[in-house]
Amino acid sequence: VQLQASGGGLVQTGGSLRLACAASGRAADSYAISWFRQAPGTEREFVAGISWGGGRTALADSVKGRFTISRDKAENMVYLQMNSLKPGDTAVYSCAAGRHSGSPYIEEYEYWGRGTLVTVSS
Repeated sequence: VQLQASGGGLVQTGGSLRLACAASGRAADSYAISWFRQAPGTEREFVAGISWGGGRTALADSVKGRFTISRDKAENMVYLQMNSLKPGDTAVYSCAAGRHSGSPYIEEYEYWGRGTLVTVSS
């Protein structure tokens, strides 16, 4: 499974961005997909996850009410809509594929894509 994240950029506080994760390869659509982020000097943290069917989602407390995750199975795409962005959301965002929907544990993910940088200016 190959994953490619895109959509990052520079945005002002309160702005919005939509990240996209393109999944390809054998049985890519059978995996749960999650977004993680890592800011400089910090550990990678779980942001949001969605089941392979798209029926179950999970969000970190820090982004609830601001971020939503969705999946287009026909296109093998997963989106992270980020609204009301804050400087604390600045990080490299990566998508990962695993068998356990919404798991916050990095070790449970089998495939990782290269990240996309999100910078929120104050």
